[in-house]
Amino acid sequence: MTPQANQTLGIIGKNLLRLRKASGYSQERLALDAEIDRTYVSQIERGIANPSVLVLKKISDCLGVALSDLTLGA
Repeated sequence: MTPQANQTLGIIGKNLLRLRKASGYSQERLALDAEIDRTYVSQIERGIANPSVLVLKKISDCLGVALSDLTLGA
């Protein structure tokens, strides 16, 4: 994977972690609501998984945020 791709996954992971905690979700609760595995949530937050747009949309819907809130750099 390119350095730019790794940076993008890191941004998504940091945003997800911040937004999840601000919403009061545990990884397990978010995973259940988004219908994905808890370990996948962890991998996304750590920047080691490359989630599809559809997975990110499920997550953003659960958190009540725009998809762009997960993907935009801080």
